[in-house]
Amino acid sequence: MFAENWQAIKKEFKWHSSQAKRMAAMLYAIGNKSIDCTEIKDSLSLIKRSTGIFSTFRGNMSLCVAAMLSLNENRKDVFASTVSVYELLKKEKFRVSDYLAVAACEIAAHAKPEEFQQTVSRARAFYKGMKANGAFRTGQSDYIFSALLGLSGINVENGTDRIEQLFQRFKPEFSSRSGIQKLAQILVLGGDSDTAANRVLALNSALKNRKIRLDKAYTLPALGVFALLPADINAIVRDIEDAKAFLKTQKGFGTLSVSNQELLLFTAGVVASVHADDIRNDLIKSSITTSIISIIIAQLVAMMVIIVAVSAAASAATSG
Repeated sequence: MFAENWQAIKKEFKWHSSQAKRMAAMLYAIGNKSIDCTEIKDSLSLIKRSTGIFSTFRGNMSLCVAAMLSLNENRKDVFASTVSVYELLKKEKFRVSDYLAVAACEIAAHAKPEEFQQTVSRARAFYKGMKANGAFRTGQSDYIFSALLGLSGINVENGTDRIEQLFQRFKPEFSSRSGIQKLAQILVLGGDSDTAANRVLALNSALKNRKIRLDKAYTLPALGVFALLPADINAIVRDIEDAKAFLKTQKGFGTLSVSNQELLLFTAGVVASVHADDIRNDLIKSSITTSIISIIIAQLVAMMVIIVAVSAAASAATSG
């Protein structure tokens, strides 16, 4: 379904990047839906009608936000709430960015209006706590995970302490400091972080034996998601390997079209969502599915921000 969604959307939205269109295709696939470009266009129109010309919501994340809105029957109200949350986040001294736009979407989608201010304040407290523990590894790319932590019922002090403990535990194992921090955030969000931490290392070892590397900056959080799933490690590894091999045979997913990290992120999203469907408890299933979508989006946003920055720098150098 993801591959089919990509084929359906790739010729649409000419002014949007391939990464953004693949992200939209993924959002629909994880929701077990065929992509609806008309609904996405309607959502894009809603964004344009509701925001100023220089709004962040009209920038790099516009297609992603539109896809998220198009999957919601109450899109007008949801987007109005998203803009309100965005303003609250700015008042809490979060800086304007693509990350902040997506963080606002997450809070608006998963909190009640009367909970917005408290959730935003908690997100800021988590961010400040992580910044205090590691100023050089905490930045705007942590905004989305700060929002997810703010939405949780986790005590701020206990949560930030646990994130730091897990960071120190994984530091000898992985090289990306920001990736380790996000991995720690995911495990804390998942609850049983000790058991999951052990599974992270076992999963990573099994994947490396199959020459699959989820231990890089952008994919480390996905490794954390798999560790939280109640599925056999060998089954997860086999499914990741098979899904990646299949996607590579599809148009638009070859070596020249998509980076290995991005391909692995999409593969992880597909496989994790399928395993989440096997969970019998509907509440836990819903929570994990939401987390998968949020994590994949957060990492793809980070990847897109870097790509856009590099492209802009290259363009400036060429024109100069």
